[in-house]
Amino acid sequence: MTKPTLIAALSVIIVVGFFWAAFNKPKLVPRGVQNIGELGYLFVRDQVARPMIGKDSDRWMPFLLSTFFFILVINWMGVVPVMQLPIASHIAFPIVLAIVVYLMMWFLSIKSQGFVGWFKNMLFPPGLPKPLYALYAPIELLSVIILRPFTHSVRLFANMFAGHLLLAFFATVAWWFLFEKLTPLGAGLGVLGFVMTIVMTAFEMFVQALQAFIFAMLAASYIGGALHPDH
Repeated sequence: MTKPTLIAALSVIIVVGFFWAAFNKPKLVPRGVQNIGELGYLFVRDQVARPMIGKDSDRWMPFLLSTFFFILVINWMGVVPVMQLPIASHIAFPIVLAIVVYLMMWFLSIKSQGFVGWFKNMLFPPGLPKPLYALYAPIELLSVIILRPFTHSVRLFANMFAGHLLLAFFATVAWWFLFEKLTPLGAGLGVLGFVMTIVMTAFEMFVQALQAFIFAMLAASYIGGALHPDH
């Protein structure tokens, strides 16, 4: 067991425990944890699932809700004392999450459109001048099969990796100039590093939540495209 895998396991326990506490015995008038859980559910439903999938959105809420909150928790682990590691900054985790989404998208595409129909709808959408298909088809094939899963995972990885480095840099500056090598000249740099650590922590939490939202939204978009290729 490594620290990233332990954080992943703990994040699963946190997400499952949170929603179990929120919805195990729901009340007509929500209070406490149920109120927060319902707000989270409504956010994912109204901002992610319904705009991207449409009428079939409620069927995919368990997957999208758990995906959003799992990524949110593993990202916020990067600012939790002792943990201090967003495991999405390890490329293996975003790759696995992206592979799950894309295998699901391919399966749904083939199931709803047929294998031939999927490739036909993907490579030769109606309405384009026929000469453009020679250019459009290979670009779309490269995009759907390779680029989309690559960018889906790398976007999450790059943001978490860069944010983690920035926080580590400013925290190191603060520690070094305030505790290790305290001098009148270096004290100012230490205070600046301390202030920037606080500011960047708040900003990083926003970016971490935003990346969870973007990942879930793109997943919903790809599911919606597989189910409704005409849209």
